[in-house]
Amino acid sequence: MTFSGKSVGIVGLGRIGSAIAKRAEAFGCSISYHSRSQKSESTYTYYSRVIDLASNCQILVVACALTDETHHIINREVIDALGPNGVIINIARGSHIDEPELVSALAEGRLGGAGLDGLEHEPEVPMQLARLDNVVLSPHNAAERAGLDPPQMDVLANTSRGKYK
Repeated sequence: MTFSGKSVGIVGLGRIGSAIAKRAEAFGCSISYHSRSQKSESTYTYYSRVIDLASNCQILVVACALTDETHHIINREVIDALGPNGVIINIARGSHIDEPELVSALAEGRLGGAGLDGLEHEPEVPMQLARLDNVVLSPHNAAERAGLDPPQMDVLANTSRGKYK
């Protein structure tokens, strides 16, 4: 899958979501979003429901804050709306995604792929997730610093071992 020209849906059009949108536009991507409220200054298409956003994009980027309302905001219905060619990229907290549903959808081909920078029960990595060919995992390392903390290095090493055994 190439990134250029795809339709990108962003869950959370705050500072980080807006920066992602700007960069994706440079690749000719059309941008739509879901946030707590419509942004009057935005020219992007707004969806008041995440499921509608997922139905109208090829790549779904999760970039929102974790709250009671956003816990498992990406559930089976949203995953199925994105479809078998869709990709989820989670740069936020792992708890935004219902992880068992994600694993099931990826294994069954109901979702095309996922790029995850956070897992629901970090630093644990479910082996069934790590072994899937349509998943890219990285240790959740939001702070800008040189190098990884030892627990993050373990996550990366264990994930790589599981994938390449």
